[in-house]
Amino acid sequence: VADNQKIRLRGKGYPSQDGGEPGDIVLTVTVGKHAVFEREGINLRVFVPITFVEAALGATIEVPTVDGEQVKLKVAAGTPSGRVLRVKGRGIHTPKGDGDLLAVVQVAVPSHLDADAREALEKFAALAPTENPRADMLAKARR
Repeated sequence: VADNQKIRLRGKGYPSQDGGEPGDIVLTVTVGKHAVFEREGINLRVFVPITFVEAALGATIEVPTVDGEQVKLKVAAGTPSGRVLRVKGRGIHTPKGDGDLLAVVQVAVPSHLDADAREALEKFAALAPTENPRADMLAKARR
């Protein structure tokens, strides 16, 4: 069932006051939110945090499924935050077909770095390409 779907139970309501057949009960379904998954039709969306290293170098990560199992997904090197990885057939199962699991990767930035990690990151910044990832957006905004 889907959120706000109505289910009619014919003849299960109150009997008619003039002796006719009982009426119908109409139920409106409210589906509660899940702590991990969001429903989009028959697809399920899950937001999966990954580290900067996993995003930059690539990794194989484990992602939960709604049935309690885990699937392994390959994160390609250079994967940006927000990229959607699709797992066919691991969404909602219906008589008309199976939905997909949509894993949205989100790069998790550490909130605290020790001195060694900070130094290593500063060395990386000195060696990293100097491109501005916002340059295209800024140019479009000026037009």
